[in-house]
Amino acid sequence: MHTSTTSNKTLSRIAGITFLVYIVAGLASMALGDRSPMSDLLLLLQSFSALGLGVTLYILTRAYGPGLALFALTCRVAEAIQYGDSALYFAVGSLCFAWLLLQGRLVPTVLAQLGVLASALLVVVLPAQTAGLFGGAISWAASSVWLTWLPMLVFEVALALWLMVRGVAPRASSLEAPASTF
Repeated sequence: MHTSTTSNKTLSRIAGITFLVYIVAGLASMALGDRSPMSDLLLLLQSFSALGLGVTLYILTRAYGPGLALFALTCRVAEAIQYGDSALYFAVGSLCFAWLLLQGRLVPTVLAQLGVLASALLVVVLPAQTAGLFGGAISWAASSVWLTWLPMLVFEVALALWLMVRGVAPRASSLEAPASTF
């Protein structure tokens, strides 16, 4: 059990650092726009961060819903390879992982609930924008876009810090039944 706890602590720290790298790379890339060759490098860093997050969060949450954790990992992979609307894959993957964090009581309930709500908001708004509602395509210059994404930013920064400092809560026992089988 000690090895598992140590491993979870290490994985939690890796996930927390990776969240921050992902956020900084994404925001810096948006700030630079397409006019800088550094943008491509930042997007590549963000893609690898998405993959790293997918793997670490999968390992940390799979006991609480292996099928859902695998689906969330798959969404992170689709996001990382920029398949279609990567923001939607990000939102769906985040929703699944936040739900598993909540179900497993791996982080404080209020933090996991914020993640579920912030992700669900994006899962609803992003397809609606694609359909032409809410002003159509995402324009980062619009304040409504920032208001839609702000809860996610707060969740991810808070989660990153929590994971780096406290990590995920260990399972009560190795015999504990998972909260969900999907």
